[in-house]
Amino acid sequence: MAPRSALLMAGFLLAALNLRPAIAGLSPLLDEVMKDVGLTPAAGGAITTVMIVCLGVFGPLAPLLARRIGLDRTLLLGLVVLATGIALRSLDGPLMLYTGAAVAATAIAVMNVIMPGVVKQHFPARVNLMTGVYVSAIVSGAAIASGALIPLERLTGLDWRGVSALLAVPALAAALLWLPQALRRHTRPPRDGPSAFGLLLRSRVTWYVTAFMGLQSFTFYVMLAWLPTIFLEAGIPADQAGYLLSATTVVQVGATLVVPILAGRRHSQVWYVYVSSALTAAGYLGVLLAPATLPWLWMIVLGVGQGASFALALLIIALRPANPVLVTALSAMAQSVGYLLAALGPVLFGLLREVSGGWWAPLAFGIAVVGAQTVAGWFAGRPATLG
Repeated sequence: MAPRSALLMAGFLLAALNLRPAIAGLSPLLDEVMKDVGLTPAAGGAITTVMIVCLGVFGPLAPLLARRIGLDRTLLLGLVVLATGIALRSLDGPLMLYTGAAVAATAIAVMNVIMPGVVKQHFPARVNLMTGVYVSAIVSGAAIASGALIPLERLTGLDWRGVSALLAVPALAAALLWLPQALRRHTRPPRDGPSAFGLLLRSRVTWYVTAFMGLQSFTFYVMLAWLPTIFLEAGIPADQAGYLLSATTVVQVGATLVVPILAGRRHSQVWYVYVSSALTAAGYLGVLLAPATLPWLWMIVLGVGQGASFALALLIIALRPANPVLVTALSAMAQSVGYLLAALGPVLFGLLREVSGGWWAPLAFGIAVVGAQTVAGWFAGRPATLG
């Protein structure tokens, strides 16, 4: 591999690794954060909610930035702003905590959206492979951050502020690796953003892809938020409940790497949508019927299903449009709606739990959402070309 290609690949992968640690890394530290800053449980949970909402609200900034300065420079800007937000979040006071969280999430929202366009621009002949690689990097970054910060806190003697601020280091390292790519002279990006959005809005395929992205995000964040509580109420010890959640995250890494490579070789991704949705529904059903009987099996099944669904959503976003401009526009629409739906999911799930007094109603509702996800994926997965 030529040095330039190796640098491009390294910068791309490290950038992808930075797309989740700022969110996932906060959860293990949340109890310490609440005690130190003086937050109620609702206010502590709102930190993550603010970040997920920002992922949806600020995603549409990405096509505007990409049209003005190009995809590569937008990615560099996102990494720098991400490091800044992480640093702000570690400063004293609740204002800096929430402000930093919002700044970091805004950067992640922009980078989330442009990554499929970067794949289409730099790896047009290997969209399926590179989609699998970067989605696996995203999931791996979340798993590493959620599992490493507490041991790192004990090892270094830092408090939550110091150890969470360390998450800015890989973001700055990725920015340095990507800097030569961003400084290269590029052809001026075509200024067809409004017409690109107009084309997408008139296409049914856009709405199918958006629905599939949104519904699979909904089912993922619901389980991310509530699985440990479900297992605890089923009589599983707290430490094992945490391990079970980690297990489903680890399983997702393999699914996100393999599925896009296989599905990208086909003109249609419909059968992969069927299988991934069926596995997700089976995981929900297992947790509903027998949460304490075979929990490890349910987590493996759920992890494969949800990891495959996430990877398929991003692969379809990269495959359907004819050029990187349209890819970025479609990614902005699909991911903005997706993360706004995802932000509502845990709240609706909790309300159903409160009203029904048990987990049957919310989990049955989750299975119904997976059914809607399957229908949307059937339409989105069929061969089509936008533009």
